[in-house]
Amino acid sequence: MTDTPHIMVVDARVHEDIAEELARGAVAELDRAGATHIRYGVPGCLELPAAILYAIRSMDFFTARKRFDGYVALGCVIRGETTRYDTICAESARGLQDLALRYALAIGNGVLNVESREQAWVRATVGSKNMGGQAARACLDMIDLKRKFRLYPR
Repeated sequence: MTDTPHIMVVDARVHEDIAEELARGAVAELDRAGATHIRYGVPGCLELPAAILYAIRSMDFFTARKRFDGYVALGCVIRGETTRYDTICAESARGLQDLALRYALAIGNGVLNVESREQAWVRATVGSKNMGGQAARACLDMIDLKRKFRLYPR
């Protein structure tokens, strides 16, 4: 990429240790690409789409802030004993996808949907699946694609 992308990294803090590892992978990938980034935390995965929407809509009121070129959403949903797992997984993914399609956003979805903490750690760990890094790479790749279609604001 020729231009330095500015990325919002937002992570759900409900499983803080896993969120930290996902963020470690994402930030390392963004640093490797030379992207700037600001990280924000939200309580859970259902709040991820709202946080991204807040950043988008804030430009309507405060244009002095640098616009984000892309977004990386990180979090972990671990199946429990209730059906809440299904709702959180479906609605957080739907919310992120709705934002990407409605606003033509580059969003890397790094929300893990797993059965156990052990599965989460395999997927989150930088030395293993590194899903945080993969989400950041997806975001950067989508920014690059937007540039090819001249959808990039610069």
